[in-house]
This record gives sequence, structure tokens and C-alpha cells, in this order.
Amino acid sequence: MALFDPEFAPAGLIPSDLFVAPHGIPAELCIQCRGAKLLCGKAACPVMMRAYASMKTTSLIGGGLELEGSSPPSVFVGRTGYPRVAVGPLIPPVTGDTSILDTPELWVGRTIPEILEFRSQLVRGMHFVDVHDVEARDKVVERTRELALAARPAVVDAAFRKRPTGRVVLDDEVQPFGPSAPLAGIEVENVPLDARLEKKFYDTDAPARDAVGELFRDGTLVSQLQRAFSVGAFGDKRRRRFVPTRWSITAVDSMLGERLMEKTKAAPTVDDFRIFETYDLDTRWVILMMPTAWRYELIEAWYPSTTWNPFGAEVVVMGDAEFYKGRKAYASIGGCYYAARLAVNERLTAEGRQAGVVILRETHPGYVMPVGVWNVREHVRRALKEEPRHFDTLEGALARVGEVMAIPVARWIQESQVLTDLKVQRRLDVYALDTRKEAGGKAGLAHR
Repeated sequence: MALFDPEFAPAGLIPSDLFVAPHGIPAELCIQCRGAKLLCGKAACPVMMRAYASMKTTSLIGGGLELEGSSPPSVFVGRTGYPRVAVGPLIPPVTGDTSILDTPELWVGRTIPEILEFRSQLVRGMHFVDVHDVEARDKVVERTRELALAARPAVVDAAFRKRPTGRVVLDDEVQPFGPSAPLAGIEVENVPLDARLEKKFYDTDAPARDAVGELFRDGTLVSQLQRAFSVGAFGDKRRRRFVPTRWSITAVDSMLGERLMEKTKAAPTVDDFRIFETYDLDTRWVILMMPTAWRYELIEAWYPSTTWNPFGAEVVVMGDAEFYKGRKAYASIGGCYYAARLAVNERLTAEGRQAGVVILRETHPGYVMPVGVWNVREHVRRALKEEPRHFDTLEGALARVGEVMAIPVARWIQESQVLTDLKVQRRLDVYALDTRKEAGGKAGLAHR
């Protein structure tokens, strides 16, 4: 199949010189951009179009303009045209318990085709509003917010202005979803609100950060918090607004991670080197914990023919790091950095410890389509639930990395700010110790 086929392109995409000489795009640029920033200067992302060209989805509601189904519950807030954006529900053409369709915490162990099957069922209804109009007396806005606060699936009757079109939307941050169309109106039957979310919605004085943190502490799923945050359900009433779903995912991961880090940094360090491992979606994960003060790094290696290295001939490795004082600039590798950081701090605070942490992600050609940043958070969580391997030395832990990963340890160290710093610091410590011993020996001779 050709790289671009109009039949399988997203609705409204106009072909251009987009697909001329795609091999001229550096893989490093693709990994940094991930289809979101169009750093290559193209009108749309060639990598995404390559994925779309390999997919075929069928219409879910035929030629009709109405759809009844149980929303998982699920909503979506777009970012195109910000501050005027499209908000609305995601609705499958089935009723019953559809919660699996928008609960990524349950997707670990599922295959990419299974995940796409879940998400391709969801039809997106779009209603355009200003991001500040969260309190507007607007039926679609009100019903969308109710769904975002729902505890379980609710039946939605949607009327569209035109037949939903398009194909499964792929994004490295957001879970995929299916066709879309402007809404003429919606009815929602007996929305079962989550009492915890509803309480925070009516608390219009508490900062959003506190509301999110308290709900998380009480067991609310991260995906629920991200959904509610996107419809402006938390925080000072005067500052509430719709937040594009893509941004709300990273915002919640970042806020929760920072909140947990306050505890992490006050705790004693782990007392040895630890290796956690997992493997899924043709991706190898290794989490290295070290007995140092807090420092953190996520390094990703993308093999040729993977999502963000489809045209390259070599493995491309990129990462971001922070040390004890944290970082101010947004991570170049995007929301996955904050999703993994949250998972790490969950484990450390549960144990009452702090550590230096390096996460290594090695993605092989079976990872052919982006499925959302949940993939990083949930797989790091799964790895950290397992019993780690313990080592007395860094060298011992790195030897295990060499056994698990295909990329040589020397390459990981070369790409790692944290490991490089640690090795340099250890050499300085050894040099200082030797210097003190030598000075002490000379002083003893002089004394005698």
C-alpha cells in the first residue's frame, strides 16, 4: 500500500508534498516531535499517515445521524483552534458495561490490535466552546461534564449534524478513538456520578492541585482524574476552564508526581541497587534504582521500523533527566517522562524511601502504532509491582541490564546524564578518599 491513501486518511487532510522523500526526516526529530509539533515542517505527520495507511476501520453507525450507546464514561477535549475547542462525549454503538473501553489501567497485557479494537468503537461528538465557558448554560457542556464525573457507564443518545467520518485517531499522548462529527444535541440517561469527584467539583475554593492529590490518595484512578480535570471540574471557580485532553493527561501526571516527590525527597535512601523488569508490546523495560538522593531519568531507544523511527536505519536513543532540585523546562520526550515519574514515586513513597532512578525503554519493531502515554505509566507500574533483583554494586546491576537489553550497557551509559554523573562522582569520591589516606600516611610519618 502506498504511504498515503486518501481512503484511510483522517477527514479533512489535504495531500501535499507531505510524503515526498520521507527518509529525509531525521529519526531524532520524529522522536522529539511524536507527531504533535510538526518539527519537520510538513503539513501533517508522515509517521501518523504511515500508520493510518495500514489501518482500515468500518463505519459504526452506517449512514445515520443518531447513535445510542453506553459511554464508558469517556469525554474528549480537543486542542485545535484553542481557546475555542471541541468538547463532547465518546460513545460506542453498544450498551452495557463498556468501562474497559476507557480504563487504560486495565490494558496491560493487551495487544495493540485489541487496544485499537476497544478504542475504534468510540465515536466522538464535537461541540465548540470557549475554554472559559465551563459554567455555560449549555446542555452539551453540562452533559459532557456529567459524563466526566460519572462513576460508571451511562447511556447517551447523540444526534449529529452530519454523519461521523474519519478513522481511528492516533496520538502518542492520548488513547486512540474512532470517527467524529459535530453534535446537534445529546441526552444522557441517569448519570451515576462519582461522589468523590462530585464533592470536589462543588468545592470551588480548593486549588486544583490539592483536589487532584486528595482524590488520588483516596483511590481515584489516574484516568478518572485526567478526564475530570479536562472539563474544568477542579480548582478555584474563577480559574476553571476546559483543558485539552492531551494536556490534562500530562498535567495530572506531573502534579501527582510532584506531590509524591515531596515525600520521596524527605525519606531515607534505599540500601542497595535494584533492577525491575517487564516486557510487553515488543518493548523491554528496565528500572534501575540506586542508593542515592533523588535523581530521575527516562531513556528511550527506538529501533528502525518502530512508531517514531520508521524511516531510520539505526537505533535512536533519547532521554531527559532531573536531579534533586528538579527541572523547569518541559521534557523533550513529552508526557511519557511525567507518567513514568509518577509511577516511580508511587513505589518509593509506598516504601518510604528515596532513590536515584533510571528507566530504560527499548522499543522493537512490533510497536507499530502509538497507543497513548498510559502505556508508559502502566508498564512502569507493573514492573515496580514485581520483586526486584538486588545488587551490592552498580556494576552488578548494570551487568543485569546487559543481559536484558539488546543495546550494550556502554551505549546506555553514554546516553545517560544520571549514570554518567554517578560514575564521575564515584571516581571523585574514590580520589578524595585516596588523597585523605595518603595525607594521613604522610602526617603519621612526619609525627614519628
